[in-house]
Amino acid sequence: MTEGRIDPRYGDASATAPAWDDIARLLTDAQLYWIVTVRADGRPHAVPLVGVWHDGAFAFCTGADEQKQRNLDADLHVAVTTGNTGAGGWDAGRDVVVEGTAVRVTDPDDLQELADAWFEKYGDDWHFAVRGDEFVELSHSGGGTEGGARVYRVAADKAIAFGGDHGQTTYRF
Repeated sequence: MTEGRIDPRYGDASATAPAWDDIARLLTDAQLYWIVTVRADGRPHAVPLVGVWHDGAFAFCTGADEQKQRNLDADLHVAVTTGNTGAGGWDAGRDVVVEGTAVRVTDPDDLQELADAWFEKYGDDWHFAVRGDEFVELSHSGGGTEGGARVYRVAADKAIAFGGDHGQTTYRF
């Protein structure tokens, strides 16, 4: 089990750190995430995307010609964020940043398991089939796509939770 450490510079050291299971549930239930990749020249690139928190890691997909993919070709380090502070303010919400290294998923069985997880979470809005070593979109908002999508998993090296009565809590893996 992963234990969080409250940073006393940014939170109440006497508070109880959120249980990792609560943070993992937030990551699982989120509908939208933001991913930050690094361009070849070192500039950050941030975009919203859908994904799944599955078996303790974040999974996402990207087309071969997308900026994310070009960035991953140069640097596999990423940060993924999600949360709900905007809706309820600092005291009511909780936001999470997961830092890690993206690893391409190419095994057909692993890809099928992730495609099933996407379908279970998003239904027909994001319905994928496995073709070779990538996803092919069966439906998205009423349409499909000809090209495939490469799938990546990001296991957390570090996660930081913000908000609530704890302030800032760091989890290391």
